[in-house]
Amino acid sequence: MLKGFIGVVTVCYPFLVYFTFDTVQPRYLALILIVILLLRGLYRDKAAESHWIILAPAAFLLATGLSNDQYLLLGYPIFVSLSFFAWFFYSFLKPPTIVEKLARLQDPDLPPRGVSYTRKVTLVWCAFFLINGSISAATVWYGDRGIWSLYNGLIAYVLMGILMGGEMCIRRHVRKTF
Repeated sequence: MLKGFIGVVTVCYPFLVYFTFDTVQPRYLALILIVILLLRGLYRDKAAESHWIILAPAAFLLATGLSNDQYLLLGYPIFVSLSFFAWFFYSFLKPPTIVEKLARLQDPDLPPRGVSYTRKVTLVWCAFFLINGSISAATVWYGDRGIWSLYNGLIAYVLMGILMGGEMCIRRHVRKTF
């Protein structure tokens, strides 16, 4: 139940900002997000490499809260996209990639062609996160909170879902060739 609530609040964050931006100080919204992140941390993989996924955004949100800067609050999706880009790209440079690790959960004896495929998929995700972060930044600079909320609260998630779904379909076809 709590895990579902955390997921809903995380996805609804842009709309929460949209509807409370003029009445709630950025520091309080940042504090809410820090609490959500820490709660999410309770449900994450306990591997040491995954701690930064919680700690880095929490540090960003802490800086947002301390500065009470509305633009930092709007910049949170940018920070998240760039963080995921860094994580995926680092795994590309220092294999195994994140995608390979996930693939090995399903197929522990992943053949070399499978590893090659996961490296390509990792680069696709890197490009996605860079493009997504750039579009998120453009929505901040454009200055329209409605567009910011629509992109960061709906369109970005739909695009991510399309990429995941498309990759799953392609993966099924590619796995047959191993």
